[in-house]
Amino acid sequence: MSLDHATLEALRQHHPAWRLLRSDYAALIGSFLDRVFIAPNRRVIPQAELAEALEDDLYALRERLGAEAFPKSALDYLNDWASPDKAWLRKFYVAGTDEPQFDLTPATEKAIAWLGSLTERGFVGTESRLMTLFALLREMSEGTETDPAVRVAELQKRRALIDAEIGRILAGDLPLLDDTALKDRFQQFNQIARELLGDFRQVEQNFRTLDRRVREQIARWEGSKGALLQEIMSERDAIADSDQGKSFRAFWDFLMSPTRQEELTDHLERLLQLPPIRELEPDPRTRRLHYDWLEAGEHTQRTVADLSGQLRRFLDDQAWLENRRIMEILRSVEARALEVRERPPEGAFFSVPESSASLDLPMERPLFKPGLRPVIDSAGLDAADDSEIDPSLLFQQFVVDKAVLRQNIRRALQERSQVSLRELLQAHPLEKGLAELVTYFQMAADELPAHVDEAQTETIEWWTNEADPSARLKRVRLPLVVFVREAHD
Repeated sequence: MSLDHATLEALRQHHPAWRLLRSDYAALIGSFLDRVFIAPNRRVIPQAELAEALEDDLYALRERLGAEAFPKSALDYLNDWASPDKAWLRKFYVAGTDEPQFDLTPATEKAIAWLGSLTERGFVGTESRLMTLFALLREMSEGTETDPAVRVAELQKRRALIDAEIGRILAGDLPLLDDTALKDRFQQFNQIARELLGDFRQVEQNFRTLDRRVREQIARWEGSKGALLQEIMSERDAIADSDQGKSFRAFWDFLMSPTRQEELTDHLERLLQLPPIRELEPDPRTRRLHYDWLEAGEHTQRTVADLSGQLRRFLDDQAWLENRRIMEILRSVEARALEVRERPPEGAFFSVPESSASLDLPMERPLFKPGLRPVIDSAGLDAADDSEIDPSLLFQQFVVDKAVLRQNIRRALQERSQVSLRELLQAHPLEKGLAELVTYFQMAADELPAHVDEAQTETIEWWTNEADPSARLKRVRLPLVVFVREAHD
C-alpha cells in the first residue's frame, strides 16, 4: 500500500487503530485491554466481569488523579469503546445467553502491539532475523525449482555439509551458540509467537466479513433457491481454498499433532532453564505458548462453526417460503388491479373499519384509589428441636463442572482418534458418582461428537466414597459410548 497523503489522511479519519491512538483515553484503553485480553490470552470476557475489572482500575486512577479524571462509569466506557464509531471492542451475544460478551478487534490489537514496540529494549538482535530471511529465501527457491537435477544437487550439497558437521562433532569440535546469539534467537521467537496470537483475531474478523457479505447477497437475491445455494457453497469453498484458509489449516494440522506438542513442551522447558534466557526475564506465559495457540485456534474453529450454523438458519426453508409467499400475494394483487383497471367495480367495494377517532375526556377517567393494606396477624414462631435438624445436609450439595469433564475428553483425544466412556473413566474415575456419569451422557448426546451404540454394552463401576469404610461398589450397564476427535477441514 502506498503511504501517500490521501491514504494516510483516510486512515487517520476512519481506521479504529489510529482513532484509538488519537483518543484522550488512549493510555487507559491500551493498558487495560492489554492486561485483561492480550497478556492472559483471553478471547471473550462477559460484560459483568469486564466492567468489574475496569471499575477497579478507574477507582485506583481516580484516587491518584482526582474524581473528575474519568467521570463516566465502567459500563459506559465499555459501550462507548464498542460503538460503531470507535470499534475498539466487539460486543455480541452468545447463543443461549442474555449477557453481552466482549472481545478485542484486530485494529485494537495492532494499536496495542505498536505501543509495545515504542518501549526501549535493552537488547536488539539482528542476526536471527537475517538467518530467518535466508532460510525463507532458500525454502522458496528450492520449493519452486522444477529441475530434478538441480534439487538433487542442492540436497547432496546440504548432506555433505551435515556429514562434515557430524565429523567435527565426533572429533570433539562441538560448536555452541554464545549468549548473544541465544538471546537474539529467543527474542525473535518470542516476538513471532506473540504476533501469531494476534493473527487469529484477524482471521476470525475476515471470516465474519465474508459471512456478512454472503448475508447481504442472500437479502438481495432474486433468482432461484438452487442457484442461491450453489453460489453460497462456492463462497464457503472459497474460504477453505483461499491462501488464508490453506495456511490456517496447515498450521492447525501441524499443531494438533501430539508429537509436535510434546516436542514444543520439551524445547521450551529446556531453553527457559538456560542462564542467558533467564537474564531476559521472559514472560511466565512463554512456557505455555503452544497451549495459547491451541486455545486461540479452537476459538477460531468454533467461530467458523458458529457462523456456518447461523448461515444455515438464515437460509431456513420456512423463512424462504414465507418471503416467497409474500411476493406472490403482492403480485396477485397487482395482477388483479390491472384486470379491473378498465372496469372498476360499482358501488362501495372497499371499507376501512373504525375510521373515526375515539376521544377520552379527562373527567371520564376514574379517580385514584389507594390500595388496601392488609393486616397480617403474625403468630410467634416456636423454637425447633435442634436434635431433629441435620446440618450436614447443607454440605452434601455439589455441582458437576462440565468444563472439567470436557477437558478430560480433550486430553484423551489428543493422543487417540477415539476413546470409549469406560476407557475415559479408567483414566479419570468418577468423583461425583451417577450425576457425573449422566453429565457425560448428556454431553455425548448434545455437545460433543460421539457415537452411542445401543447394540453393545459396557459395565462401569465406581465406589460411593473411597475414604468411607462403609463405601459401596456400584455397577451399571450402559450402551457403548465412544467420543471421537472433531474433524478439522
